[in-house]
Amino acid sequence: MTPHSPADLLQRIETLRATLDDAVAKSLAQWKPALTDRGFAAGARNLAAYLELRRHDLSDLQAGLAAHGLSSLGRSEGHVVATLDALCATLARITGTAAPPYPPPGRLMAGARALNRAKTALFGDDATGAGTRIMVTLPPDAACDPGLATRLVEAGMSCARINCAHDDAATWRLMAEHVRAAAAAAGRTCRVLMDIGGPKCRIETIHATDRVRLHRGDRIVLVADLDRARRDDAVIATLNFPAILADLTVDAEVWFNDGKIGTRVAAAAEGRIELEVTSARAKGERLRAEKGVNFPGLELRMPPLTDKDLIDLDAVAEVADLVGFSFVQRPQDIVWLRAELAQRRPDLPPMPLVLKIETPLAVSNLPRLLVQGAGGGPIAVMIARGDLAVELGYARMAEIQEEIMWLCEAAHVPVVWATQVLDGLISDGIPTRAETTDAAMAQRAECVMLNKGPFLPEAIRFLADVLRRMDRHQSKKTARFGRLHSWPAEPMELV
Repeated sequence: MTPHSPADLLQRIETLRATLDDAVAKSLAQWKPALTDRGFAAGARNLAAYLELRRHDLSDLQAGLAAHGLSSLGRSEGHVVATLDALCATLARITGTAAPPYPPPGRLMAGARALNRAKTALFGDDATGAGTRIMVTLPPDAACDPGLATRLVEAGMSCARINCAHDDAATWRLMAEHVRAAAAAAGRTCRVLMDIGGPKCRIETIHATDRVRLHRGDRIVLVADLDRARRDDAVIATLNFPAILADLTVDAEVWFNDGKIGTRVAAAAEGRIELEVTSARAKGERLRAEKGVNFPGLELRMPPLTDKDLIDLDAVAEVADLVGFSFVQRPQDIVWLRAELAQRRPDLPPMPLVLKIETPLAVSNLPRLLVQGAGGGPIAVMIARGDLAVELGYARMAEIQEEIMWLCEAAHVPVVWATQVLDGLISDGIPTRAETTDAAMAQRAECVMLNKGPFLPEAIRFLADVLRRMDRHQSKKTARFGRLHSWPAEPMELV
């Protein structure tokens, strides 16, 4: 056999197919204790097959298949085994050997149908004519201004996000009431996601002689308590989790304000860390209380549910349609959250979870999180690109968001594309070119999240327009060959 001949390709595909069968059987046996929801059976099997498929470098095989006009496996995420079976059937006919039957067409579409069902169940019906749903983070005004919820629903919001890191239970209830009333008036539903804060490290207090604007070379001092500050410290800050200071060593990185301010540890003592600013814009960056703090490369030893989260879950269990799980990292985190929710709603089905992927550990554990989560009830995954980009590095973030979407598609689990989508438009009324392209890329996810801001209704409409346009051209990784309208169909004369 010559390399890339139909006979060679058939042999390689059949070998790969047998390898997948063995790997799937082993994985399902290991995962069995977590697979209590029968609705995830097909997703679990396909995820196991995809994980085994991607253990191999198939680049050469792909080139050989493409040379014969066959599927190169590059769009097989949702239906791995069916794709291999179809290839075996075609190659067998080409080589004249005993040909197995083709898989029924429904097997190749089953994953996409399951994903669409989950998307609608979790994030609401199509409100804009775009396949991708639009989630909107509600501002505090949504509690006192019912008209705001109406404007957001009319613009195309299908899921409202309430951030439980801010405000209180009474405010959250009013927000949810206004959203549901607005949706009912519009003749449709709008899901309510309540996002528990989790162990997010934030600046608790700042002590300085003036408003703090930091430049490269400036110093910040983190202290466990103010007794450890000195008179000559220009900028002093405390954290909401002061125990983290004990884990910091010289040269460790610390980032503030969603990665806008980068620092390194210049000196470390008990309860006191001196930081030097290494990254900031030339005009400086403002340091504010309540802004997030990241520690790339440091595995924080904090429980996934804080005392505040446990209190907030009382309101979540009563008000929400689904709950966002911030900083989930391990399968046992999901077990704990589900147990807490079951105590608060014992006679109801499991509440759908949105697993927010925000740390390197969550990325490395993603297959286990998908199995533990979807194995026990409906879930989605949110690519929380703010914290994740700082933790992984911006260059790595560019590829990891793709890999997360591939893995979730294999598991038939919906994805939320989140963080800073159209932020310029939301804040200033005009989108940047880069964020417009980002919004177009988000069409491949099942849901896109917008943050709060003064031009939020306009941003929803703009996003819906972008998503509808991209629907004509793209479905996941597949380019759609609809008719192009930008150039005339008839021959063009050259001058």
